[in-house]
Amino acid sequence: MNVRILYLDDDPAIARLVQKTFSRSGHSVTHAEDLERALELLVADEFDAIVLDHYLRNMTGHDVLARLRAEGISLPVVYVTGSNEAEIAVNAIKAGASDYVIKSVGEDFLPLLLSAIEQSVDNARLRAEKARADEEIRLGKERAEALLAEVNHRVANSLALVASLIRLQTANSRSEEVKAELSETQARITAIAGMHRSLYTSHDVSRVDVNIYLANLVGEIGSSLASPDRQINLSVEADPISLKSDRAVSVGMIVTELVTNAFKYAYPDTGGDIRVRLKRCSDAQALLTVEDDGIGMSADSLPKGTGLGGRIIKSMAASLGAGLSYAAAAKGTVAHIPIDLEPISLT
Repeated sequence: MNVRILYLDDDPAIARLVQKTFSRSGHSVTHAEDLERALELLVADEFDAIVLDHYLRNMTGHDVLARLRAEGISLPVVYVTGSNEAEIAVNAIKAGASDYVIKSVGEDFLPLLLSAIEQSVDNARLRAEKARADEEIRLGKERAEALLAEVNHRVANSLALVASLIRLQTANSRSEEVKAELSETQARITAIAGMHRSLYTSHDVSRVDVNIYLANLVGEIGSSLASPDRQINLSVEADPISLKSDRAVSVGMIVTELVTNAFKYAYPDTGGDIRVRLKRCSDAQALLTVEDDGIGMSADSLPKGTGLGGRIIKSMAASLGAGLSYAAAAKGTVAHIPIDLEPISLT
């Protein structure tokens, strides 16, 4: 390894000795007697390391270190001092020197200096390689996230197209039973499409801001199930909570099924309110609530329709936490779904 060294020392004799000794190891040494000459050489040529003597004319090596950093020069600096005061070397390290060597008249000074230089250069190269690797990882992560966002965008658009086709098929169907089944299918597809839409608009393509997702989802459900015969008022109140995409889509599917059921059964003859709430109870848990003021349901009532919606709700609620439960209410139906919140990694 050929190391290009800038030796800053006002003693030309020691500089010549270093040049002669280090050249035997294949290293090149350029001498500068003062800071201004050193700065000129740093602009004109390339170096791997700087050797800096503490005592210079009209300044100390500490002053030089401050100037080098102010100029944006980040080459490794090996500090040389003849002083036995440890404070000088410690202050040099604090000021940015990578290592220090005590200047002595013994034979071990130059080998120690060469070892310090080579080690400092190796460490600097390792840091530079790590920085390049980190940058490549960062750029690769950005490219992957951009690609994933585009995939989520395309999936959301495709699902929205499927939902639109089902809507057209629903409008052309003559069977009320078929219409109801198609409407439920459309709502489920809308829930999944909304999750993908939330992912491609999010800064983190692996997580969904559930409060924003639910607001958009409930609005779309209300539009798809709106009827001129009944005035149903939908509202959403949600704390800012972020979930992984698979858990977010479970929340969306549960809300879709419960809101759809309330549309169909809570107010058979009149209009009314359906409220969706998502509240953070603690750092570890949140509570999803869907409630209405309708006719209510008995504990032993049989599922209506195919019962598929009920099975979807129970399965997905169990995957989120303690599962689905119904609270006692003076009127209407109140469904509670606890959600276990996974800790967010900061790494």
